[in-house]
Amino acid sequence: QVHLVESGGRLVQAGDSLTLSCVASGRTFSGYHMGWFRQAPGKAREFVAVISWTSGTFYYADSVEGRFFISRDNAKNTVFLQMDSLKPEDTAIYLCAATDRWRPTWSYYRREIEYDSWGQGTQVTVSS
Repeated sequence: QVHLVESGGRLVQAGDSLTLSCVASGRTFSGYHMGWFRQAPGKAREFVAVISWTSGTFYYADSVEGRFFISRDNAKNTVFLQMDSLKPEDTAIYLCAATDRWRPTWSYYRREIEYDSWGQGTQVTVSS
């Protein structure tokens, strides 16, 4: 497992942009696919985005595609989530997660169960 620490969350206005970071330590970061999830108050945790260990493949939830962009810097053991055109419904705790599992299709990585390591999360609040 890897140890993950998110940062960058804060209060923003609707339409603003924000970039979250997640720094990994403890294992070889480049060997992991990295995902972002979010959890709003009273709601289940939901998948946001995932990036392959090579940065060659990305997969997004429909609700964020075209507005959110995931990237990573393996030299800095960091994965990013750039969020543009934020909406009040994007308000949630954002968590990053890591997995070294191979799955036949990228849709598998929408599932929480595929990830072995989780951060504590960072709060993003979007006011209208």
